Amino acid sequence: MFERGALSLIFLILVVSPLYGQAFESAKYGGDFLSVGGGARPLGMGSAYSSVTRDVLSGYWNPAGLSGIEDWQFVYMHSERFAGVVGYDYGAVAIPIEGSGGVVALSFFRQGVDGIKNTLHAWDPEQNQPRSDPTSYIREFSASDMAFYLSYANNLSNRWHWGLSAKVLHSRLGPFANAWGYSLDTGLQMRGDRYQFGINIMNITTLLKFWTVDEIELEGLKNFINPDTGKPETLPEGTNEYVRPSVKIGGSRSFNFGDYSLVTALDTDILFEGRQTYYLNIGDISFEPHLGTELGYKDLIFIRAGITDLHFDDRNAFFMAPTLGTGLKLGAFMVDYGFSSFAGIASDLGFTHRISLQLTL
Repeated sequence: MFERGALSLIFLILVVSPLYGQAFESAKYGGDFLSVGGGARPLGMGSAYSSVTRDVLSGYWNPAGLSGIEDWQFVYMHSERFAGVVGYDYGAVAIPIEGSGGVVALSFFRQGVDGIKNTLHAWDPEQNQPRSDPTSYIREFSASDMAFYLSYANNLSNRWHWGLSAKVLHSRLGPFANAWGYSLDTGLQMRGDRYQFGINIMNITTLLKFWTVDEIELEGLKNFINPDTGKPETLPEGTNEYVRPSVKIGGSRSFNFGDYSLVTALDTDILFEGRQTYYLNIGDISFEPHLGTELGYKDLIFIRAGITDLHFDDRNAFFMAPTLGTGLKLGAFMVDYGFSSFAGIASDLGFTHRISLQLTL
């Protein structure tokens, strides 16, 4: 019954989406805040995770990875990016459906910059100077992006598993503008004894995003003169955007040496937006590879390392960003830590620290 409903939803969105196609503008980085992903373990492994994931984190990385979960799982993560300027929070729960073999999951993401000063009303347009008490007119606001995922997964056979994620996005620029968007992700996994394969097609229906602007809140901009044109600022207007589908595909291999285990993984993100910066490109198609490995001892302690952000600059110089991580399993709890952006160009924006706590009941 659930599978039939999921397939009906896919069909409905596939039919409806093209009706809006001509009214939308392409947004090359419209959903890029989600590229951060969820969980500290994937970060430590360089985000090479589409074939590795088999727990509550799968709602984002590859919904097929939810298949096979037998107990309720919870996860929460907090991350600081760009020297603490940007806060990033993620939480999810996975619930097996008794008697069906299926698993449903809910995931939540929020990335935001808080405490931004709004000084538009602190200026007196009639006197063409700040008001006598400008601080009383200053307000704070947040610029944030949020996403909600509803995921479902089941098995096709002992080795093959499939999954689907329906997601809703909400972006807000304080009181000035906000947007809603929606799309679907779908994934597939093959789990062998030693080798694993995974593919996650993100925004398979194309991400549609609808912006609304509050002209009253932006009224103060009319009092400012653009130095380039010598004319008053033009108020922005609401628009509709779309983000093209992208593909995350990867493979991994597992090794066991007595008390020790080893996982090596390689992923590649394939985008079709004509990106030219920090990517390997063939025309409008760009490739972002990820490498990762994890060494475990008695399924208790884990050490991870990876490589991400492989790219060439305008002088054809090669750069990459290494990642590190560790994990500790304490009964029903799993504590993970990930660290990145400590080398390469990304380090100029500050380190990225990520801590996640996972509970299995």
